[in-house]
Amino acid sequence: MDIGLYVGLDVHKDSIAVGQARPGREEPVSIGVIAHDGVSVRRLMNRLSSDGTTLSFCYEAGPCGYGLYRQIVASGHDCIVVAPSLVPRRPGDRVKTDCRDAVTLARLHRSGDLTACWVPGPGEEAIRDLIRAREDMKEIERRARQRLGAFLLRHSRVYAGGRARWTQAHFRWLEAQKFEDRIQQIVLQEYVDAVSSAQERVAQLATQIREAIDGWSLRPAVEALRALRGVDVLTAATVLAELGDLSRFDNPRQLMAFLGLVPSEHSSGSRRRQGSITKTGNAHVRRVLIESAWCYRFPARKTAHLRKKGADASPEVQAVAWKAQKRLCGRYQRLSAAGKPTCKVTTAVARELVGFMWAIVRMVGEKGNSGPIRRATI
Repeated sequence: MDIGLYVGLDVHKDSIAVGQARPGREEPVSIGVIAHDGVSVRRLMNRLSSDGTTLSFCYEAGPCGYGLYRQIVASGHDCIVVAPSLVPRRPGDRVKTDCRDAVTLARLHRSGDLTACWVPGPGEEAIRDLIRAREDMKEIERRARQRLGAFLLRHSRVYAGGRARWTQAHFRWLEAQKFEDRIQQIVLQEYVDAVSSAQERVAQLATQIREAIDGWSLRPAVEALRALRGVDVLTAATVLAELGDLSRFDNPRQLMAFLGLVPSEHSSGSRRRQGSITKTGNAHVRRVLIESAWCYRFPARKTAHLRKKGADASPEVQAVAWKAQKRLCGRYQRLSAAGKPTCKVTTAVARELVGFMWAIVRMVGEKGNSGPIRRATI
């Protein structure tokens, strides 16, 4: 498709700055600022394409979501959502305005120097919102527990009934705590109620996630990923809701780099220096992968729990999951024996785990169990 005009949009809550660049070497220009609403965007598209010009829009991913993208695509024009961290910046450019940013986006879009993000469909975005809501509630629960524990510690109330806290035995111990001051007793009860309320919300959202997955197009991939050790419904759903179909990546190394699980590097001349992982890409997926990697610190085993949660996977997928368990458990033991810090060991295991996830999702896609393999931008 021959593009007649490249349009850069600097999107904010109430306004959108617009820049345009025509094919060739003509200098891009700013064409003003419009209101951020459907009517203004439609008028802009009609004005720019009034003579039949083919338009290609771009804007940076941000808090305003994908509504603008969907409106532009529905109107028959091309549009990409750009990864903000990968937009080239000039070190000497010290002036920043909305209009200049829009013009820069149009210029870079014309030259092909922008990296497009994957845009989820409405159904995938709904499940992503549900998973992130549960993650937020889990953080509220963690903070509520921490505040309750801090309050009790200030008054020398230390639980000695066992190592595990937040169990039924621990809550019975909390109910038995008595303060002479009635105000402090009220404070204790409020803290306990806050923890209980947060736990109920987390449990309810987890149930909603499992119900939502039943009608999801990527449910076969979720069931297949459950065959892996350390991966259950929430982890598999988080990975697929945040990244979509993993088979859109050409190889597992590309996926590892996208998630920021590869070492950073600063080399020059004969000197080669590698640092910590880059931590680019999706932090939600990186977090659940690190949590899953902890499960590989134990020897490889086909436990009854693993057999049960992987029962819906095909024999080929189960074979890949067993291969992954043997390799990753062995890698964890070897790196630990070499004296590597535990955090680095789990990161290395998580990096290889996502490679096995890629292989399983690709295997499911090739069999046609989750629909056609979708090729898309990263």
